[in-house]
Amino acid sequence: MASEVRVEEGPFGLYVRPAGAAVEQTVLYLHGDPRLAGTPQDALPTARELARTTGYAVLCARYRPRFPQALDDVYAAWEHCRAQGAAVAVAGKRLGGALAAGLLLRLRDEGATPPTCAVLTSPLLDFTLDAPSLLLNAAADRTVDAESLPMRAAAYAGATSRTHPLLSPLHGNLHGLPPIQLHAAGTEVLLDDTLSFATRAARSGVAVDLRIYEDASAQGLRQLGAMAEYLRVWCPSQLVTPG
Repeated sequence: MASEVRVEEGPFGLYVRPAGAAVEQTVLYLHGDPRLAGTPQDALPTARELARTTGYAVLCARYRPRFPQALDDVYAAWEHCRAQGAAVAVAGKRLGGALAAGLLLRLRDEGATPPTCAVLTSPLLDFTLDAPSLLLNAAADRTVDAESLPMRAAAYAGATSRTHPLLSPLHGNLHGLPPIQLHAAGTEVLLDDTLSFATRAARSGVAVDLRIYEDASAQGLRQLGAMAEYLRVWCPSQLVTPG
């Protein structure tokens, strides 16, 4: 594991690399904040810890704030990572989780080489926004403004159907996806997206590692360690041929 990391600006976002290490793996990390906005800089604290604890490079990808342009940008970042010839995993938080899952579906549908695994953190996976947890956990979840979420989701989705699988992966065919780890707090408004996706993916034969925490504080304390351990298992130190 690396103790120090360096941050570099690149054409697809910010690269966080372990200092002095011969990196063979990359994690494509897709940021996402409670406002369905943000920048790659928002992902740097998580990226730094992942790079330190795994010894992998982490690309905090830059993407535009609208669909489908955002997914196109993530796809381009993925192709850049794959061209390096090393194993690549993908991870995303909230809107970044939707983009990570959408990327998995797009790659599968194209018959392209998938990531070794994916990690989705409190992902927004259903833009119809009809999950019961959006109401039941609204008072307990102080990280997301449930009242403004429909407006922000509409601005991001634009004219795209809310059930389009690349926008709302929960509505897609989940067969043939790589192993997926999902994290959520039991008190968050997006809890049902995580639970429903995990259930459907498992029924589709996907290897699923579901982690539900008591609340956001417990999630913050334990999530990064679980992510790092999962990535070390499913994104091993083994060079692959670029696709």
